Amino acid sequence: MRIRKTRILAELRWRLSELRWRLATLPRRSTRLRLADLRWHAGELRWRLAGSHRLNRLSRQMADLPWQLFDRKRLLIAGGFAGISVFGGVAATAVVVPADSVEMQTVVERLAVAPQELPAPSLPFVYDDTINPSDTLQSIFRRLGIADPEALAFVQNKKEVTRALRQLRSGASFTAIVDVSGRLLSLCLPLASSDGYLEVARAALDKPLRIATVPNAALTAGVEMRTGVIKHSLFAATEAANLPDSVAAQLTDLFGTDIDFHADLQPGDTFSVIYETFYGDHGIPLRPGRILAAEFINQGKRYAVFRHTTSSGGSEYYSSTGQGLRSTFLRSPLEFTRITSSFGRRLHPVLGNWRNHQGVDFGAPIGTPVRAASDGVVSFIGTQGGYGNIVVLKHQNNVSTAYAHLSAFAPDLHIGDAVTQGENIGQVGATGRVSGPHLHYEFRINDVAQNPMTVALPGATPLTGKELARFRENTRPLLAQLALLNYRIAANDEKKNKL
Repeated sequence: MRIRKTRILAELRWRLSELRWRLATLPRRSTRLRLADLRWHAGELRWRLAGSHRLNRLSRQMADLPWQLFDRKRLLIAGGFAGISVFGGVAATAVVVPADSVEMQTVVERLAVAPQELPAPSLPFVYDDTINPSDTLQSIFRRLGIADPEALAFVQNKKEVTRALRQLRSGASFTAIVDVSGRLLSLCLPLASSDGYLEVARAALDKPLRIATVPNAALTAGVEMRTGVIKHSLFAATEAANLPDSVAAQLTDLFGTDIDFHADLQPGDTFSVIYETFYGDHGIPLRPGRILAAEFINQGKRYAVFRHTTSSGGSEYYSSTGQGLRSTFLRSPLEFTRITSSFGRRLHPVLGNWRNHQGVDFGAPIGTPVRAASDGVVSFIGTQGGYGNIVVLKHQNNVSTAYAHLSAFAPDLHIGDAVTQGENIGQVGATGRVSGPHLHYEFRINDVAQNPMTVALPGATPLTGKELARFRENTRPLLAQLALLNYRIAANDEKKNKL
């Protein structure tokens, strides 16, 4: 008998859970069908509950079931509902009220809000802006909302201001303070020739404007981050990303060994740069500094570099694995240029006959700076026949490099002087036997010319042991910042695709 009661109780619990499941999975059925299901299952449960000593607990659970008939989609008015007991049955009545019979009324109540008068702004506006390629004093005043003809006439008539503005490159930062009425209070332009700035300011609105050259007592170093996508050329991409020219030049130096920027770039390649910026006393960005970390994705392949100061105090650039990035030689002695004549046999543009071309010609405007491809010593500086003005540098391991057709040599450069990699040694010209301005660059091993674009260049010594561990620890935050820049590029691409 006890086994039979236990089995009945187990079956009752199963029936109870089944009833709850049925009620929960019938959202679209009418309330009357729900009540019919309840009556049928309740009647069956009443018959099976007879003789059980746990009726009270199950009766309370059954009494709660009718409330599951009420949901948010139907309006029900329960007329009465009786619980379950051993000697009783289940009785329930419900009246369904159609939704369209309920009268709905919209009530709009006006709330009295006392108007509050806001105080008129009194603090001046502070602008931190950058120089655009076609900027003039008029366009700067118009962009910043400066309505001050007196100040515009004043700065236009001052040679110091026009000279400072003309010397600023596109992307250079400046600050201005403008009164709420549009009157100019202060204009600070960084000086390209020093770490100071030129300040045009007035002590008060009723005071005249004055010009002063202010030196900086100390510079404050900050960090800037830029990212860009190659569409047509690296130069156009760095301009669009507002990357300073000196930082763009460092970028080509760092990746110039792995990437041929004249032939390897493809639309869609991306770069990310983290670099130093030095600020003056007024918070004006005066000049950019060194690259701290950079990443270049070329044709789907990732290249990354990090500046690391070793325990001995020396600072160099390394790859993400700790391999020294600084190659012994640069692939190109120019920053931004194109190859106009490759290494090998060619038809001479002036003589008109076929002969071997012992170097590579880089097309560039006259006056473009020429850099030393590696550390070395000046072995010749002067004029040599068809080479025109030429500089020859002697390097280690019987390697020498030659830079021909120069328009000028670097000041105070003489035979025997030591030069470092990237140092300016002259300017592009059109001297000698040439048809136009360009740089002729030769790479010689034991006085035999080699192709500078394909010759194997030795690398630097990699980091190991404790120094490698220090490098990984120091570069961890830089890796996080590069990942953030990559996320911004991906987010912009996704946004463009949706548009």
